[in-house]
Amino acid sequence: MVIGMSIQEAGLQRDAQDLASFGYAQQLRRRLGSYASFAAGFSFISILTTVFQLFFFGFSFGGAAFFWTWPIVFCGQLLVAACFAELAARYPISGCIYQWARRLTNPTYGFFAGWTMMIAQIVTVSAAAIALQVVLPTIWSGFQLVGSDPSLATSDGATNAVLLGAILIAATTTINVLGVRVMSRINTIGVTLELIGIALLLILLFAHSERGPGAVLHQTGAAPGSYLGAFVVSALMAAYVMVGFDSAGELSEETHEPRRTAPRAILKALVVAGFAGGLLLLAGIMAAPSLTDGKLGTIGLPYVLTSQLGSTVGKLLLADVAIAISVCTMAIQTAGTRMIFSMSRDGVLPGSRLLARVSPRTGTPVLPAIIVGVLAVALMAVNIGKASVFTALTSVCIVMLYLAYLMVTGPLLYLRLRGAWPGPAEPGRFSLGRLGVPINIAAVVYGALMTINIAWPRQSVYDPAGKDWWLQWFAVLFVLATAVAGLAAYLVRRRRTAPAMAPAELALAEASG
Repeated sequence: MVIGMSIQEAGLQRDAQDLASFGYAQQLRRRLGSYASFAAGFSFISILTTVFQLFFFGFSFGGAAFFWTWPIVFCGQLLVAACFAELAARYPISGCIYQWARRLTNPTYGFFAGWTMMIAQIVTVSAAAIALQVVLPTIWSGFQLVGSDPSLATSDGATNAVLLGAILIAATTTINVLGVRVMSRINTIGVTLELIGIALLLILLFAHSERGPGAVLHQTGAAPGSYLGAFVVSALMAAYVMVGFDSAGELSEETHEPRRTAPRAILKALVVAGFAGGLLLLAGIMAAPSLTDGKLGTIGLPYVLTSQLGSTVGKLLLADVAIAISVCTMAIQTAGTRMIFSMSRDGVLPGSRLLARVSPRTGTPVLPAIIVGVLAVALMAVNIGKASVFTALTSVCIVMLYLAYLMVTGPLLYLRLRGAWPGPAEPGRFSLGRLGVPINIAAVVYGALMTINIAWPRQSVYDPAGKDWWLQWFAVLFVLATAVAGLAAYLVRRRRTAPAMAPAELALAEASG
């Protein structure tokens, strides 16, 4: 027992010394092992949350053949994840998007990358919490606390979604304040239940198949008009789902042996989610009572579950989905909290002195957790009685995430092409080697095309009723507003103090030494 403790303490000391080489003291508590690190990334992706929330969207545009958008997006995001895994092995620091971007370029660029990611995470907390409305009223009508129509497309459903989401965020904020140990245990249990639920769901849906897998070769149920355009739009569903795998990097300072653990967790989270999610889409299409009655395009997977598996089994599985939604919301809030802490520790945010404080009792940055929760609820409150804003809210958070990813993969590619990106400093550290340049190029091209695809102001997606022009342009307007707000925050902070940060060349030299 003494030997075991000494080995553990030695490992913690090595991790603390590694962090100190970047100029940071060990303030957060290292509680996460390999499975907990994987769970952080997987719960952010949370295919039960997002597939259940957005299946109807993809099917309503692309019909059964929209299934093929899933492997396309998966391959694209796997390229991005491979780049991130290499960065996680080199820079095991919390607030990874911010930290990676500023070390690849300069402090100013890093600030705007971190700011973009921070806003994206706050908006994503709102979007994830909204998903409770998709499942809870289906489990029990008593969860419909406002009005009688649970559909998100109605004023009653939209308002009730805000209320349920606010209750959930209050709970996840409390958990985050209590510390990473509590958060990790709940998250790990939730992810384990989600994985079990996915396995059972796949078995049951495939056992109740109404048609063969060949159904995905046809456009049955697709929107009228040009199928290519509909197919491209339906890809947004998969793009909305497969994000957040970088969360393992966000929690690097709370992970044992993060240089080894985080890269594996990033890739594993995306690969497991990619394969399981693809099977779930296929099983849902094969088991649906009908592909042409319009219900798959309006209700989505909850309709398949309750129709084919019966009320009792269907509701039990939906309860598992509700658990997945809860831990997903919690994981996103945790990532956002660490981003604010990491940026504040460098003094680049207004109020940095307070935001960078870590509770000596729980080892958690308490104020950032509260701020993320309050802002996420405020974003949802704007949507009360305005159902059409939900699609815009979901889309804009993904646009922001893709932009933040591009702000890392782009500079990384630039360094590779200049020959300024060093090889692995230690044997066994994750590295793309000679494949780095082609993988990085493909990641940047994919990221840029998908960002444009998501942000494109399509009326059919953002304002189908044609009543609010600003909804059609919501993603573009939100990105511009975020940039303006970020510039204002940067200028305010810069006037007070100039953060001392190492230039990109020095950081690269230190990392390779």
